[in-house]
Amino acid sequence: MTEKLLRPLRTCSWPERWLTRLLGAAVATAAYLLCLPWDLRNRIETPGSLSETTPVNGPDVVYLALVLIALAAYFGHRDSPAWPLLVAAVPPAALMYLSFRTHPEPPDAEAWPLTWAFFTLVASAGVLVAASVARRFQVDAVEAEAVEEGWVIRAQRS
Repeated sequence: MTEKLLRPLRTCSWPERWLTRLLGAAVATAAYLLCLPWDLRNRIETPGSLSETTPVNGPDVVYLALVLIALAAYFGHRDSPAWPLLVAAVPPAALMYLSFRTHPEPPDAEAWPLTWAFFTLVASAGVLVAASVARRFQVDAVEAEAVEEGWVIRAQRS
């Protein structure tokens, strides 16, 4: 069972590859929606207040980061280098963009593009780092077969 869950996606059938990627994107989307409160009614509680009705707290951001890093590591281990970014970083970035677009004009109108760009860059960098670290643990299928059949041991003895 573990072998099937960790084998490279390039060895899987086309539908299995795409369903796995779509499931990963759905998990990233669900994690964003569960960890960060998102209310389309993002409005200031009282006139002149900077506090909105849907605050973001630290533990939720940490949980979201952990889920995205785990997804990036999983897809970094199983798939080609660009897919972890597309699966783990793009859905939260798109949802964050939509969330920021729903904010009222002042005081967020001038700050949200930079905020979105910064957090998208940070999340993407984290995803790429996690995927590249996980990729280091990827064993090539030909190499794994050679080890299983004892070719490496026999080659070292001779």
